[in-house]
Amino acid sequence: MYAEKVLSGMRPTGRLHLGHYHGVLANWVKLQHEFPCLFFVADWHALTTAYDEPGTITDNAMEMVIDWLAAGVDPSQATIFIQSKVPEHAELHLLLSMMTPLGWLERVPTYKDQQEKLTHKDLTTYGFLGYPLLQAADILIYRANQVPVGEDQVPHVEFTREIARRFNHLYGREPGFEDKAREAVKKLGSKRAKLYDELRNRYQEKGESEALDQAHELLNEAQSLSHGDRERLFGWLEGTRKMILVEPDALLTEASRMPGLDGQKMSKSYGNTITLREDADTVTKKIRTMQTDPARVRRTDAGDPEKCPVWQFHVIYSNEEVKTWVQAGCRSAGIGCIECKQPVIDAVLREQEPMRERAQMYVDDPQLVRNIIADGCEKARKLAQDTMRDVRDAIGLSYP
Repeated sequence: MYAEKVLSGMRPTGRLHLGHYHGVLANWVKLQHEFPCLFFVADWHALTTAYDEPGTITDNAMEMVIDWLAAGVDPSQATIFIQSKVPEHAELHLLLSMMTPLGWLERVPTYKDQQEKLTHKDLTTYGFLGYPLLQAADILIYRANQVPVGEDQVPHVEFTREIARRFNHLYGREPGFEDKAREAVKKLGSKRAKLYDELRNRYQEKGESEALDQAHELLNEAQSLSHGDRERLFGWLEGTRKMILVEPDALLTEASRMPGLDGQKMSKSYGNTITLREDADTVTKKIRTMQTDPARVRRTDAGDPEKCPVWQFHVIYSNEEVKTWVQAGCRSAGIGCIECKQPVIDAVLREQEPMRERAQMYVDDPQLVRNIIADGCEKARKLAQDTMRDVRDAIGLSYP
């Protein structure tokens, strides 16, 4: 059984906006205090759709990492790294591709969906078809068991689980497995060995989940076991073979409720964003010039907050007292649109101020960012190399 680990990544597409913060980054900041976290720049993934515009990727990656740090991702709490700096991702992707049925890739929901949306791109490429498998390799190489995703990404995590299951089924057939497992039990010491056998029988014969939990705890506490023996005993306990790759769970995250300046979802493609580190004057100007309820042509016209994009910002940023003031004032024409927008401006600037402050030292000295990334890549690569050693052994590609 492997320790809890969270893995998540983002494509480097440019400066991040408040939608990214409320949809992803605020959750990352919370998770880093609860689990060991790995957060990576998915630069190879950017090439699956932007293969003809590669020049922007490295600059975008650096800016994006600064945005992560600005949002509160802490390199002393989480491992920050770049996908392409850990080539083991590509090796695992290649080896998994040897055993992945083509139909599994073609049925991933986003495959046809993206092709229909991005009609200006030729996405009939090997890389685009295989990107869910690269995504699976990203997760499996760190034996991450928690992947924070929105509902639309759950099929990708399920696909990853299927890949891990197929790999373990094909390659977890260690010669002499049961004999090695029995030898490993003896290493627990007579008292613990007896308890392990008892718990194993209770789980396999009666399906007692409590017995399984107790056995997991017993093995996790056993200091005398090697990594290989521990894995054998986990596998024997559950009636399976050796578990090489870990099946991850989707850690469901709430969809971002962050609206854009026009009331649509905040998105760079709609040109309706406020970036995380945008300067205060520009933010103020953007919100002051936001469209409001079309019925309020004059200051004396009553309006309906439900038809106004500014109200959507109040829903996120304002307390009940301010929201009540807006509802009453707008409907009675007691307040003007500029007055209504001011609490939103104040709240957004208040949220951004610590982000701009945290980012400043990295903007002033980019070497600090490069050092954080180099350190993260080194840590990530060590974990990846451990997994690949086991994968090669299982497949039979270990040469003396």
